[in-house]
This record gives sequence, C-alpha cells and structure tokens, in this order.
Amino acid sequence: MSEERATVDDELIIDVDFVEQEKQDHPVDRKGQSSPNPLSLPRGTPSDNGRARIVTVTNQKGGVGKTTTVINIAAQLGLRGHRVLVIDADAQGNCATGLGVDKRLVKATTRDLILAPERAVESRHQTAVEGVHMIVGDRSLVGLDNELLRQLGRERRLTEAIEPLLPHYDLILIDTPPSLGIVTINALVASHGLIVPVQTEYFALEGLAMLAGTIREVRNLFSANLGVDGILLTMHNSRIQLNVQVANELREAYGNLIVDPPIRRNVRLAEAPAHGVPIHLHDPESHGGRDYLSVVLELEKRWGIDSR
Repeated sequence: MSEERATVDDELIIDVDFVEQEKQDHPVDRKGQSSPNPLSLPRGTPSDNGRARIVTVTNQKGGVGKTTTVINIAAQLGLRGHRVLVIDADAQGNCATGLGVDKRLVKATTRDLILAPERAVESRHQTAVEGVHMIVGDRSLVGLDNELLRQLGRERRLTEAIEPLLPHYDLILIDTPPSLGIVTINALVASHGLIVPVQTEYFALEGLAMLAGTIREVRNLFSANLGVDGILLTMHNSRIQLNVQVANELREAYGNLIVDPPIRRNVRLAEAPAHGVPIHLHDPESHGGRDYLSVVLELEKRWGIDSR
C-alpha cells in the first residue's frame, strides 16, 4: 500500500527550472507604459484673476504642523493687506483657537457649510487679524462622512459651497485632518494648489509618496488642475544631523517645490495659540515669526499676489 502511494506521489512531482530575472527599474502598466515616479508631484496651476486661489494645507501624516501653518500663513497675509478666508475642515477645530475666535459664539460651522451651501456667507467669522475671516471646524465633522455617503456629487459639495465667496478674497486656506475621508477629498477637489508641511524626520518621503498617489487619483477622477504649490519643511533643527539629512533628501527629490526657509522648532510658536493669536502678534521677532514671514514672502511670489 505504501509503495503504491509513493509511486502515485512521485508521478505528481514536476521538475521546474527557476530563472532569476533582473528587476525592472520602472514598473510597466497594462498598456506597456512606464508607471509614474511614485515621488513625483505635479505643480499647481494658476487661478482666475479676480477670484480667490484655493489652497489646501495637507499631509496624510499627522503631527507635522498643518494647523500652525494655516494660522500663521493666513495671519501674515492678512497683516500684509490680503483678504484671506480660513476654512477649518479638521474636527479638532484648533484654527479658531489660534486665530482668536470664540467657538462658544459660533452658530454655523464647516459642517453647515458643506451640508447647506446657502449658509456660506453667514458661516464666516472675524478673527484677531484684520482682513482674515474663518469658517470654524468642530467635532460635528466626525460624522459627516456617513451623512454624505449616499449623496450624489458628495466630493464636490465644498467646491459648490465656496463658489459665491471666491470674488471676495485673494486666498482661501483649508486646514485638513490627517485622515483621507470625504471631507479631505472635498478640500482637495476644491483646490487649485496644495501646501504640504513635512517634518524633517524619518518617513517624510514615504508620506509624500502616499500623498502623490492621492493627488493622481483626484486629478484622474475630479480635478485635472490640482497640483502642489510648495512643500514646507517644519519642526527643523539644523543642529540635528538627521534633520539636515532629511532636508537634503527632500531638496534633491523635489527641487524648487521646497519653500525656504525651513520652519525652526520654536517654543514661541507653541505658546501663541494659548494667547489666542498667531505668532506675528505674539512674538514676530522669534524664530517662528521670522521663518513664517519669509515663507509668506516666497508664497506671495508663487501665487502672484502683491502686498497691498
């Protein structure tokens, strides 16, 4: 019995020659064309004259300084005479605190803006900076993905909601959560360009590769003009070798998409929200104040807007 079983098993064994092949540098898709570089990022396209440029500050990695960047870029632009609207699409709602808006007095939020676009005008609130308005985010945004799930055109709700506001501002800045939900997709679809804060530590390139994939999907499905206006290096310390190494790798990979100077680690930046003001009203001569001013001067050139 055992001899018969052994004979049957032997007949089922087939010898196969394995040939080791050299891995291709660029994967080939089904059409026979090279797949795009996973790190490549398209540039943002110009916006229409007389209408606000919509810029989303985003990174799918958390803790990189997105909200701090929104608050301080908006404030510095306002101090330089620009008309700015901040839309907080993050359920934590920290933009309001950093810009001096009392959330207890807010009656309409970003959730209301998306679900009831006709409330766009009344959703705005004055901040501590002249010329800077904002639409406040709060915890009600947490359940918004489920509410929009069965609605047609749900990815364009924010685009439609802010359309009547575009002639009244030079720039609309949108803060986003680190998750890629419907609210974040709405922000990306509505935008002309992105600002991407990146902490100069490990996994920076991996986070940008993930974002590049998201941008490609949004461009293919919704907005072919979406691109990146700049990559901002945050929480940087030039005395730490790792920070310097990562910054050099990012510059090598993305060239002049990098917005200089890097934002240095600064205690005064962390203190400012506790006082309900941006760094330019708290301590403009601090490292954070000077760095964000230099960044805004560079972004003004990229966006083609002059100080008034």
